[in-house]
Amino acid sequence: MKAVTGVFRSRADAERTVEQIRALGIHQDKVTLLTPDQADKTLAATPAVAAEQPGIGKAVGAVMGAAAGFSGGALVLAAVVPGVGPITTVGLLGEALIAAAGGGLGAAVAGKLENSATNGLPEDELFVYEDALRKGRTVVVALAEDNSEASRLRELMNVEGAESVDAAREQWWIGLRSAEREHYTAQGRNFDGEEKFYRMGFEAALHARTRCKEYDQVHSEMEAKLEEVKEQNPGVNLDEAFVKGYERGRDYYQQLCDQKRAA
Repeated sequence: MKAVTGVFRSRADAERTVEQIRALGIHQDKVTLLTPDQADKTLAATPAVAAEQPGIGKAVGAVMGAAAGFSGGALVLAAVVPGVGPITTVGLLGEALIAAAGGGLGAAVAGKLENSATNGLPEDELFVYEDALRKGRTVVVALAEDNSEASRLRELMNVEGAESVDAAREQWWIGLRSAEREHYTAQGRNFDGEEKFYRMGFEAALHARTRCKEYDQVHSEMEAKLEEVKEQNPGVNLDEAFVKGYERGRDYYQQLCDQKRAA
């Protein structure tokens, strides 16, 4: 399955898009909406606990609340995501995304996730969703069966005014780029020439599977990703740029979590 994502400035537009996606015949377990819930003071005061991987069903914590609404009978959950804060989401796919991001879910919900059909869960994109949520935007994610269905979903989201996940990813990096350039250049490195691989390392550190773990726990996965990038770019001396970016990405995520705790 393939994840198709749209980032909306308006929650109302996002909710309408979810209803239209369901009208196309997409099962409610294959579509979700993630939206910030800054008004919930109880959630904001609740400590976030990182999920322990590999099984997303192993997430710890508690179901913070449930409500009825536009969801059409699907469970609406509220939870705290590390580095983001309180959010609400709809349905089984939303539950899986919260768990993958390290949000708290109860045992009853977690048990469903172990057997859920969530192939295609976009764990490598979660940091983009989280950045959008921090900016007060709403994210819609749908799992398409094939490329044809994915194309229809993208077209629908585009018509409804959604920003693509690729565009949101670029905006996220633009917001960081000046500080990262200054940091890297201060080490005597050529940021302009090595930015591509530095950024690859930075983003690799934000994958849901590896963040919130000690460096020695993820070192082998970092090395595997580095080897993959080297195979795709034969003859390029990219090791140091990638590793420096990876280390910086880990620091970035930790700072977000620290800021949310302090707040």
